[in-house]
Amino acid sequence: FVRTTAPEAMEILARIPGISSLSRVEAKCRAELPVIVERGREIFADRVVGRTYAVRARRAGTHPFSSYDVQRELGAALNPGARVDLSNPEVEVEVEIRDDWAYFFSGRVDGLGGLPLGVEGRAICLLSGGFDSAVAAFLMLKRGVELDYVFCNLAGEAYERSVVQVAKVLADRWSYGSRPRLFVVDFGPPVDEIRARSNPRYWQVVLKRLMYGAAERIASGTGALAVVTGEAIGQVSSQTLHNLAAIDGASALPVIRPLVGFDKGEIIETSRRVGNFEISSGVKEYCAIAPGNPVTHATPRSAQAEEAKLDPAVLRRAVEATREIDLRALSAADLVESYLYIDQLPEGAVVVDVRGEQEWEAWHRPGAIRLEPWEIAGRLKEFDPERTYVLYCDVGMQAAFAAEQMQRAGLEAYAFRGGTRALRERTGAAHPA
Repeated sequence: FVRTTAPEAMEILARIPGISSLSRVEAKCRAELPVIVERGREIFADRVVGRTYAVRARRAGTHPFSSYDVQRELGAALNPGARVDLSNPEVEVEVEIRDDWAYFFSGRVDGLGGLPLGVEGRAICLLSGGFDSAVAAFLMLKRGVELDYVFCNLAGEAYERSVVQVAKVLADRWSYGSRPRLFVVDFGPPVDEIRARSNPRYWQVVLKRLMYGAAERIASGTGALAVVTGEAIGQVSSQTLHNLAAIDGASALPVIRPLVGFDKGEIIETSRRVGNFEISSGVKEYCAIAPGNPVTHATPRSAQAEEAKLDPAVLRRAVEATREIDLRALSAADLVESYLYIDQLPEGAVVVDVRGEQEWEAWHRPGAIRLEPWEIAGRLKEFDPERTYVLYCDVGMQAAFAAEQMQRAGLEAYAFRGGTRALRERTGAAHPA
């Protein structure tokens, strides 16, 4: 029994692993047969008029009557003007009798099913922000496995924001009773090491091995018993059966792949139920670092040989610098502000002035382009997803608004913190000649 006045309670309960169905109790009375019959008649008599119905009764405890007695007598009391149909009734009258009380309800809402969260222990899930890893996490939560998440960041803060949003959906919608954490690992240095020392055909396989290694190291401090991934056989080059076998040995923990036999369409459809579809739709595939013609039939020996070319200290340092995020503690503002502003101009960034024409004429950053916020909103598909965009205005508010729209569209975009004054002070930009 859950006693609450919260209007969203049924929706929440339907997302808790281990609950197969739930019903809203409409009334209760003393567990005495005449009282049950009269109360049931009061509640359901008008509903069954002119319709077919069935009375279902269940009983727990000791009573001077049986469940069949309840069904027979309450069914008879409802009979005038209605017809009993035990196989396919239009109205189901449910009576649950437990010790001293009888509870009345009609109909059931499907729950998530599965097993209560935590009864199967803990695991660590590699989360990329795309459809696959989030759906894999959902399926493990449903089977009672409590999860923390590891995100190996290959593309900066805008990418991190998208992944944090996906993790927040998993934490808030499907992890009641748990407090999941997201461990963020800067994987820029390991990727640089891979590119500098290993065979390009093996970059993808070696990258996955390093991600497994990072997850295993972090798992040792969480009590996790396994590593969970969103891999499915044959979906990309690194997920051929040969390559998965070559990657497996990188973790001493068992690797669980809930999606191993899923088609991409099935995964995307499930993501709509999970709630990550819209966010994941805007996340680019940053894990594809290999050039053309990647290896598809790696062996454990060849993959280990390529990984052995790397300096192991690079991965160790990356893991030691891991940041931990308490997903439940994140507010809506944290999901925006923490990832929206930037203090320096990245090399090669496109600088966008979002002010009006008059302000632009008075001063603008040399090399910048001018687009007002309404123009940006209407041209999101025209921006190059491979570029980084830094927006500025006089105080930062308009730039932040436009940058957030761009981030939601999957672009790496930021607002320059402090507006035009800060931009001029920090970058030495003078008035154009």
